[in-house]
Amino acid sequence: MTRHPHVRGLGMASQRSRDRLVRQLGLEGIRDTRVLAAISKVPRHSFIDEALASRAYDNTALPIGFGQTISQPYVVARMTEQLLAGSTIRTVLEVGTGCGYQTAILAELVDQVYSIERLPALHQQANARLHDLGYTNVWLLHGDGYKGWPEHAPYDGILVAAASQSVPEALLRQLKVGGRMILPVGPPGRQVLRRIVRTSDGLETTDLDPVSFVPLVSGSQD
Repeated sequence: MTRHPHVRGLGMASQRSRDRLVRQLGLEGIRDTRVLAAISKVPRHSFIDEALASRAYDNTALPIGFGQTISQPYVVARMTEQLLAGSTIRTVLEVGTGCGYQTAILAELVDQVYSIERLPALHQQANARLHDLGYTNVWLLHGDGYKGWPEHAPYDGILVAAASQSVPEALLRQLKVGGRMILPVGPPGRQVLRRIVRTSDGLETTDLDPVSFVPLVSGSQD
């Protein structure tokens, strides 16, 4: 779906590192071969500071500045797998672009990704990275994730990469019937990954795994 021109990084060693990470994720329970293929393809080292490049393919979260992190690869894979399961997902809203790594994984797997980031520096950096990597099916917005992106709604899937105390109503309104939302919910230390499926009769909610995310903050910085 995308072209990957030459990017800075670890050369062939990075591909070997990605393949090793994919094997580890498979052992930890990630079964969707589409997700594993995307993890194998996307160069995670391109989304972090060069000083941390040697840890790019460790299965751990890493700092990206501004009090934010790039999520643990297992969590990225788990959320993506749950988003794709059970129905055809073509359009996705991502809340919390961050460095753009999760955005790139989604872009490998769906037709259109709309992603919102409240911090202007992260928004600009992600935009540059995704452009350099050749993604043409991604649209980024600097704005308030709590409000979603209603101009392109409804979405087949919504993925939220920060934890709120409750599910934002604006996001629920932007989810298609038959669509699904994956998001962390709860206070620090008691967060859970939640799957919400909109049916013709209402919402079906399932709590999946304990997780730890930065908080979802309303508003956007100038």
